[in-house]
Amino acid sequence: MSDTKQKILIVEDDPDVAEMLTAYFRSQEYEVFTVNWGEDGVRSALQVNPELVILDIRLPDIDGYEVAHRLRKDRRTSNIPIIFLTEKRERSDRLQGLEIGADDYITKPFDVQELRLRVRNALKRVYQGSLTNPVTGLPEGALVDEKLSEVLGKDGSALLYISIQNMGAFREAYGFVASDDVLRAISLMIVNTLREFSRSDDFLGHLSTTELLLVVQPSNLPVLHDKLRSRLEQSVEYFYPLKDREKAAKQPDRLGAKLVEFASLKNYKPDTAQFKTVLMNAS
Repeated sequence: MSDTKQKILIVEDDPDVAEMLTAYFRSQEYEVFTVNWGEDGVRSALQVNPELVILDIRLPDIDGYEVAHRLRKDRRTSNIPIIFLTEKRERSDRLQGLEIGADDYITKPFDVQELRLRVRNALKRVYQGSLTNPVTGLPEGALVDEKLSEVLGKDGSALLYISIQNMGAFREAYGFVASDDVLRAISLMIVNTLREFSRSDDFLGHLSTTELLLVVQPSNLPVLHDKLRSRLEQSVEYFYPLKDREKAAKQPDRLGAKLVEFASLKNYKPDTAQFKTVLMNAS
């Protein structure tokens, strides 16, 4: 066993959930600190300097959004990964969390094994410099920001945004291992399609776990869009077990993908944060 354990701060006001998470992550060889109030969460983060914070949004004093906002504003805690733990499922809640700078977002009731993997992946991103997605190996974080800074406000590049729809419902039905397999399969399909039209400076990366962007030559965008849409639509049913395919085809929360073209990036300011908001709103 390592002499130095990674530290996790849990900010959760439900005593049963807090106790369960504390016991579980201690059994996984983490050093765990637990508080029940938002103000205590901010103070504890400054005192113990955790490697990661698991943060409930609904707290008795200040909410989790405010806790995250304060942590991101302080240089001592600005880079600590934050995983929101909440009962809220609305897209607007997710966007608010991502805009503040949360690294992940998981809704209650949750699979503790899935949360463990999300914690592991978030910590892995820190030690890899947030350069690649731990599931697909594709660029994310700083590499995506760097590419967007390079092409925004200029001629010569187009962008295709791909949002994988209803992955949360699929994960709840079949588990995190199956959802990771889907993500890997879709990313490989995109990589192989991109190779058919590739040039040296084409780029594929993650905006978030289920959102990808391709920066390509404008003349290749329409055919790339059409081929990817067709291949993704044809492959969706095969992600489901054979016994569930007929039922899944009729469900409103069936897996799918939304593709949005940006034929020119010239009129967008070279502000990566602002452009990411544009992309998220496109989903």
